[in-house]
Amino acid sequence: MMIAITLHLLAAVIWVGGMFFAYMALRPVAATLLEPPLRLPLWAQVFRKFFLWVWKAVVLLLLTGYWMVFGEMGGFAAVGKHVHIMHGLGLLMVALYSYVFFGPYKQLVRAVADKDFKTGGASLARIRQVVLINMSLGLIVVVVAGGGRYW
Repeated sequence: MMIAITLHLLAAVIWVGGMFFAYMALRPVAATLLEPPLRLPLWAQVFRKFFLWVWKAVVLLLLTGYWMVFGEMGGFAAVGKHVHIMHGLGLLMVALYSYVFFGPYKQLVRAVADKDFKTGGASLARIRQVVLINMSLGLIVVVVAGGGRYW
């Protein structure tokens, strides 16, 4: 269980912390300092690097989560409400991330390659909206993970 929870926590920190940094620090600075011809390629490259880590985090979170639930805790019937909340919100986060990756992110990459800054800006705006939702869900999951067992 020690290995599973350690890997699970590291993956969550990488994903949620990365969203927090990108949304709360990088986004406002990039929007202030860079015009679209520079800002959009920056974001396409930042997402390319970050999304590689997110895919690894998603796989690790799912594997370690199910390992703990089924291998250590006796299945979903035996766990507390907080684990069900984490599981449901986690699956929703994965679905939202998949939507961003296969939809607006792919559109952003194509728009940057075509120097279509209007389409790229619209794609980036959509990514920003979904990342805000996902980051908020991730922070809720952190609170549930940290305090849910005491409810």
